[in-house]
Amino acid sequence: MSSTRRPKQPDRPSRHEASSVEDLTAQNVRTIVALEEAARNDRTVSDRIADRVAQFCGSMTFFWTHVAAFGGWIAINSLPAFPHFDPFPFTFLTLVVSLEAIFLSTFILISQNHETKLTERRNNLDLQINLLAEQENTKMLNMLEAIGKAVGADVRGDPETEVLEQAMRPENLAQQIDKAMDGTDRAKEAHKVKK
Repeated sequence: MSSTRRPKQPDRPSRHEASSVEDLTAQNVRTIVALEEAARNDRTVSDRIADRVAQFCGSMTFFWTHVAAFGGWIAINSLPAFPHFDPFPFTFLTLVVSLEAIFLSTFILISQNHETKLTERRNNLDLQINLLAEQENTKMLNMLEAIGKAVGADVRGDPETEVLEQAMRPENLAQQIDKAMDGTDRAKEAHKVKK
């Protein structure tokens, strides 16, 4: 049995005819919320715990709790009125803080890994939608050219339209971006060497 769980598909919002841009955007927002909710519901118990801990660690409550706890610890172990269980230089406090930092950083990394997966999912969704839109636009340009020819309009001679009618190749675009970024990186390194 595979250990990879398949994300639950979100309930599709009801489709109705949009009577305004606000209706259309509200419908899109509902779809996005449903997708995000499905991704949140697909988390494991440990992911949910890590997210809660990371969320609490980023709060002012966490900060003030630590200010009070550390201040109290130092006061109890410094003032002569109390027995000192961890006298200066507060070795046990240092151990506790170090262990806390290890566990907190682990929880935060788990939470960030989950957020990274969500971000990658959103990026893949954006890429698919953009590729589909590009394919639709190319098809529409071809159809408009055919319509123009059918009605006798002179549609030849515009080099931009001819280029745009060609199907985009994502792999070629990715190679162009990689080359440009590689050239930029080399230029930065050459500039650093000159300094």
